[in-house]
Amino acid sequence: MFSERSARERSPNRLSVAVARRRAFGAALVDLTVSNPTLAGIPYAPNVAGALARAEEVLRYDPEPFGLMSARRAVTELWRARGLEVAPERVALTASTSEAYAFVFKLLCDPGDEVLVPAPSYPLLEHLGALENVRLVPYELGYDGAWFIDVAEVARRVGSRTRAVVLVSPNNPTGTYLKRDELSRLSALGLPLVSDEVFGDYALVEDARRARSVLEANEGLVIALDGLSKAAALPQMKLAWLTLGGSAPLVDEALARLELVLDAFLSPSTPVQRALPELLATRGVARDAIGARLLCNLAVLARQCGGSAVTLLPVEGGWYAVLRVPATATDEEWALRLLEAGVLVQPGYFFDFGEVPHLVVSLLTEPAVFARAVERLIAVAG
Repeated sequence: MFSERSARERSPNRLSVAVARRRAFGAALVDLTVSNPTLAGIPYAPNVAGALARAEEVLRYDPEPFGLMSARRAVTELWRARGLEVAPERVALTASTSEAYAFVFKLLCDPGDEVLVPAPSYPLLEHLGALENVRLVPYELGYDGAWFIDVAEVARRVGSRTRAVVLVSPNNPTGTYLKRDELSRLSALGLPLVSDEVFGDYALVEDARRARSVLEANEGLVIALDGLSKAAALPQMKLAWLTLGGSAPLVDEALARLELVLDAFLSPSTPVQRALPELLATRGVARDAIGARLLCNLAVLARQCGGSAVTLLPVEGGWYAVLRVPATATDEEWALRLLEAGVLVQPGYFFDFGEVPHLVVSLLTEPAVFARAVERLIAVAG
């Protein structure tokens, strides 16, 4: 009666069961998995809340497959602020970056085709691929004291049905940015590059080697994904965008095909599209507050880990940090031990880390809470 692609393993993992049990008994829990900025005490510009109400012509509906031109121009202004010139005709609006992934898979893949994705990476990709009948083939990120894209490893994973390579810059959760030399060598593979850049504005270190975006490429087909969820810390607004670049003939063909996909859904809401110029113009308040918090919490984490058995791995950007913990237990067992101490973290296997145990913690947590939680973490694991 039901499709295979809608089936999934529904048995809760040990950590989820333990968290539910602890919460049912009302036990205190310090959450180091915070990802929702609207619940993290982040300040916003005072006029953000009324942006949708002030947006002109919110009651008028003009169905545009790629989104309203006024909103697409606002996205190009964002790209200009980041140092890149992009034509608004190369921007397409979607309701979320998840939907953008789905549309890109529809654009590039037939059922059974393959897309290469990084590991470690965010587990949502697996579900998005399954729902589109696309097989995701992982390529392992390299680590030599810093994370990097092993282009030779990517090339080894390319098969006859490979249709694209997904990049995440900075990676979630490793915080690794795409470097210009990696972009050049990946472009030489001749496959479309799909780059998830939602955390791109949250750099924690300077690096002249860093690519501002996959859109720096002028050959092949490249697609950059971004949205309000992270760019303006407004996940509830449900608006994202994909921007195409690279070879003009390939971009034109992709846009012509993408129009059919977009026109079939017409998913972004008119009010948020009308409000987008104001939402992007005022995003600096939340973005800067988040940036300051990330740096503060990262400094606390580095100080607490110093001299302990817990190793903070290098992080270049994003909202998360990765900790290597002693191999005396699995990362799930470490997460369960920390839960008993009242601290919730994510075990590395959630993100397809290898056998060496890792934990992932959110740097978005309120600083006072974060400091207490890290102190407990070090006491248990360090």
